[in-house]
Amino acid sequence: MDKVAIIGCGMIGRSWAMIFAGSGYKVSIYDTVPKQLEEGLAAIRSDLESLKSAGQLRGTLSVEEQTALIEGTTDLKSCVNNAFYIQECVFEDVELKRQVHSKIDALMSNAAILASSTSCILPARIADQLKHRNRFVVAHPTNPPYYVPLVELLPSPWADDDVLTKTKDLMDKIGQTPITVKKQKDGLVLNRLQNAIFKECFDLFRKGVMTARDIDLVMTEGLGRRYAFLGVLETAYLNADGFDVYSQRYAKPILEVQKTFEPPQPFNDVPVLNQIQEEMVKKTPLDKLPERYQWRDARLSALNTLIKDMNKADASKQ
Repeated sequence: MDKVAIIGCGMIGRSWAMIFAGSGYKVSIYDTVPKQLEEGLAAIRSDLESLKSAGQLRGTLSVEEQTALIEGTTDLKSCVNNAFYIQECVFEDVELKRQVHSKIDALMSNAAILASSTSCILPARIADQLKHRNRFVVAHPTNPPYYVPLVELLPSPWADDDVLTKTKDLMDKIGQTPITVKKQKDGLVLNRLQNAIFKECFDLFRKGVMTARDIDLVMTEGLGRRYAFLGVLETAYLNADGFDVYSQRYAKPILEVQKTFEPPQPFNDVPVLNQIQEEMVKKTPLDKLPERYQWRDARLSALNTLIKDMNKADASKQ
């Protein structure tokens, strides 16, 4: 049975473990902290049971069968041994990732693929000193990975030709949606888009243009409704009978609005952050966050089901 190694038993690592087990892979998940590993494995079992109850469990295997495929270890060598694919999921700190990958590098096989879940660190900053830098690729999942399938792939500048192809095929096989970042770009693409939106939301709040609640409603009741089914570019394409018409109608006002955008601001404006925090806490107190996570995941699951059902219906008409 093909084995996958997961490095880090936090939320992202646990999600990867569940995704791979759901497709029948043997999974070894590693963490340096025994208690976190124990709690992580218990959380995986609980999450799989909840998914079964909600009718959202992936694959054809039972909860018991999927759970049996996942083992935890505090021994990195044991975790990496015989793994054809290794997914690192430690904190977003470049020095920590370099240290972890250096240790994995000494243990992995020459044919294995070494992937990082990093959301914004370019491959060369992590892999430049690795013996196996030719087997390195960034495979950045979208949070939460079990419910949001997009994975950004960016191979290292030294990667063998088969690394990207095999990683894309693997992501397709386990039910994720891989996309390729074709150039070395800070923040990849998902976070560049997300950060642009977040920056403007922060600026609008700081200037008193809208409350935090109403800014979020712009997305949940407006843009997000469209973007769940259509991308940004196709939305524009459909809004004006093609880009030629769209450009004729909106090129000038778009440029005028863009001229009013604020320059980059450091994300440490404590008074503004405190104000946003106060609004968020009124809506969801900190002790209620676990319930809110479940609320979010249930809606993401329902949306996935809706999209799949509608896509099947569309395919049947062709």
